[in-house]
Amino acid sequence: MRTPKGAAPLPFGPRGIQMGGEKQRARHRRETIGRVWSYLHRQRGRLIVVALLVVASTLLGLVGPFLMGRAIDGYILTHDLPGLARICFAMLAAYASSVVLSWIQSYLMVGIAQRAIFDIRNDLFQKLQHLPVRFFDQRSQGDLMSRLTNDVERLSSVLTDSVTQIVAGILSTLGILVAMLILSPTLTLVTVTSLVGASVLVNRYVGARIREGFRAQQKSLGELNGLIEESVSGQRVVKAFAQEATWLGRFDEANATLRESAIQAQTFSGFIGPSMNGINNFALTLVAGVGGVMVVRGLTTVGTVAAFINYGRQFGRPLNEIANLYNNIEAALAGAERVFETIDTEPEIDASDANQGFRICGDVVFENVTFAYEPGTPVLRDVSLHAHPGETVALIGPTGAGKTTIVNLLTRFYEIEGGHILIDGTDIREIPKQTLRQQIGIVLQDSYLFTGTVRENIRYGRLEATEEEIVAAAKMANADTFIRHLPHGYDTVLSERAGNLSQGQRQLLSIARTILADPQILILDEATSSVDTRTEIQIQEAMLRLMSDRTCFVIAHRLSTIRNADQILVLKGGEVIERGDHDHLVNAQGFYYGLLTGAEEDGVLAA
Repeated sequence: MRTPKGAAPLPFGPRGIQMGGEKQRARHRRETIGRVWSYLHRQRGRLIVVALLVVASTLLGLVGPFLMGRAIDGYILTHDLPGLARICFAMLAAYASSVVLSWIQSYLMVGIAQRAIFDIRNDLFQKLQHLPVRFFDQRSQGDLMSRLTNDVERLSSVLTDSVTQIVAGILSTLGILVAMLILSPTLTLVTVTSLVGASVLVNRYVGARIREGFRAQQKSLGELNGLIEESVSGQRVVKAFAQEATWLGRFDEANATLRESAIQAQTFSGFIGPSMNGINNFALTLVAGVGGVMVVRGLTTVGTVAAFINYGRQFGRPLNEIANLYNNIEAALAGAERVFETIDTEPEIDASDANQGFRICGDVVFENVTFAYEPGTPVLRDVSLHAHPGETVALIGPTGAGKTTIVNLLTRFYEIEGGHILIDGTDIREIPKQTLRQQIGIVLQDSYLFTGTVRENIRYGRLEATEEEIVAAAKMANADTFIRHLPHGYDTVLSERAGNLSQGQRQLLSIARTILADPQILILDEATSSVDTRTEIQIQEAMLRLMSDRTCFVIAHRLSTIRNADQILVLKGGEVIERGDHDHLVNAQGFYYGLLTGAEEDGVLAA
């Protein structure tokens, strides 16, 4: 990492890791744990019950070794069989009660964890619904899906299975420590020094590498999911251009990156469990040796040493269990960081004085509008236009001229950087986004339809619409006839992306949906792909009905649409280079005339 000019370099730790970075990562980790706890804390009543059950089951589980020591010294060595039977019964009762309480607390914890995950998943999905389009343009769909599914599911697994184990392990360790101190401070010192000291060294050496490994693994997994999603969605294009080998190469590269990051994470995490088992066995060997010497010298009893060895084994067990859970915990925290990073992203926020009841009439003005997707690279430069209510404005020009950007700004998918956009004399930034978008209809080239029935997809334009209004909209869009010929009519379920409909049918449904929404301003992106002549005529008729008495902005590709436009804006390089109606621009014999005649590089507009 490059140090800023004039700044002192950050100190480096013994493993070549910048200590400033380590501290920041540790702080992020604490913040992530705190965020997760805030979701759990909403159910503090249930958490208190679970905590009490964990304490009770843990204490009952610790009674066994103490009673075993008493049995050896007080009953086995003295041959008191009735007393031995009583103490064995007490041990069984304690262990059975511990198991029952553990079952109950596990059942309650599942409910607590799943409610917390329900809230986290809800918060994440709600945030995604309120994030600007720019956020989605900068991230792959697969990565976002990975955050919503894989990352949340990892956290769910840890909260369900691991939290109570960790709490029980800590309580068990503390309880055993107290019991061992009561039995023999000397043997306690031997056990704690060997176990804790070695454990701290192992964790210090391996812990940071495990965290980094799992962060890299989650990131690589998100990138791979994004690539897979893109490949599956674009299979028609992949096959049409015979690019299977290219995608296989990209997949192999992403898969190899995931493999390497997973190997790094799992290699270091796999070191934890065996190391802790070895440390535990080493400590018990020391206890047996020192305890045996103490028995020979009369400093303690056989029962005490036996009880101590059992406590020593239990003392190491929670540490081993926590060590084995460490991998899952680190993976879950890495995923939680990604989830909370998304939740913390700034949403779209309307001005506090926004006019919630604003009703659009259709007068649209652009005044010297400037915009850039990337700083320093403007895609619109001082664009001005005025569309009166009911007028149709055709936007034409080469690819990258700024046509789509104009409609993106009109719908406030992006915010302008310079100039003003006025609707009915009101600055667009003073109109709430939802209020604005509810009164603007959009028909795109790629008519996106959701999985569900035909009726549900049309009703998406206005959810409170009646059955009669849905059918009327379909008839206006020339869609009613083909809908009634579907297997179940309006109740026909569309497959993913409406793959069971033709492209023309999808566009007619999209038009019906927009007709039902009854917008005051309409944005049309004419389809460039060809459909059969009959469907083409139906689409054109539906478009004309839809455009009637509305202010329309058309990214035009058909000459027939352009001829009928009230005004034509010719864009090139983000600037309006020509404007006027069809006859005026033809007579001027400029760039527009060149597009019509094929003299310009972009060729002839479609008839």
